[in-house]
Amino acid sequence: MVASPPPKGVWVPVPTFFASKDSPSYDPINPPIDVETQAKHAIHLAKSGIKGIVLLGSTGEAVHIAPSERHEMISHVRKELEKAGFKDYPLMVGTATQSIEETVQSLKEMKESGSQWGLCLAPGYFASAASQEGIKAWFKNIADQSPLPVLIYNYPAVSNGLLITADTMEALAKHPNIVGCKLSHGNMDDHALIASSPDIDHTKFQVFTGLGQQLLPLLLVGGAGAIDGLSSIFPKTVVHLFNSYMGMFEGGDVKMSLAAMRDLQVKVCKGEKLVVKWGTIGVKEGCARVLGMGDADGCRMPLNGGFPGGDKEWENWKPVMDDLQKFEDSL
Repeated sequence: MVASPPPKGVWVPVPTFFASKDSPSYDPINPPIDVETQAKHAIHLAKSGIKGIVLLGSTGEAVHIAPSERHEMISHVRKELEKAGFKDYPLMVGTATQSIEETVQSLKEMKESGSQWGLCLAPGYFASAASQEGIKAWFKNIADQSPLPVLIYNYPAVSNGLLITADTMEALAKHPNIVGCKLSHGNMDDHALIASSPDIDHTKFQVFTGLGQQLLPLLLVGGAGAIDGLSSIFPKTVVHLFNSYMGMFEGGDVKMSLAAMRDLQVKVCKGEKLVVKWGTIGVKEGCARVLGMGDADGCRMPLNGGFPGGDKEWENWKPVMDDLQKFEDSL
């Protein structure tokens, strides 16, 4: 069976929701996962046009989640999506482990829980000593053993600055079980070198940016879409930008001028500053304050506590968020 890449579009690396402080099961040291809010958020995204969901990525605090919790979350989200009418809805799950054996075991468990793809974070513990040949060997060995198609996740900010080169991506793209990558860095030249490479079969290997502020530029150089944090809060807005590009260049239904697309990309860029500055903390704040889902300070240690300054910090972002909310409500 030939491994298929994820469908093009806007994906969301969702935060992991934990029980609130007023919950009888609340534990301040290790708050339990709130699977009901997790599923509610997933259904909201699916109804808003999001192409697929990434559970337990960086935004999902993968490194804070136990294996038993991973199974509970994935299987519950899958079950509730199907109950809501989203049968076979695209689900991708992240790994953030360093060893080949543990990563493969996680991928096996993900498949049993209902995931269709695995997003494997590049092993950055020994980044200063890791060679590109070593990175190739690591991913090839995982892909050889994985029961799920694998995407390469390159996020230097959480991997000790480890950067996977375009040449390495070209080599890995030839593996039949490696079907794409998520690039969470600002190197647009590498985005273009990979997404437009004549040496990659782009029907089998898709390039996603991890930064919604790069969505329009990436699409223009042949990318497949974004796996984007702001879309947790304003899904319709980011989907509209993607659909507008498709309408102009690939015959889609949504029509918007290039100038209007640029204006919308600017709105998205302004909102993404929240995610760039605060990461999963900012996404959690946005989900709680805009969507009424989860607690603003609902991360696990050491990220718990929300914004330093609370409401005062949110006020700094409110004009941008209000502008995005107005656009979201118009769609």
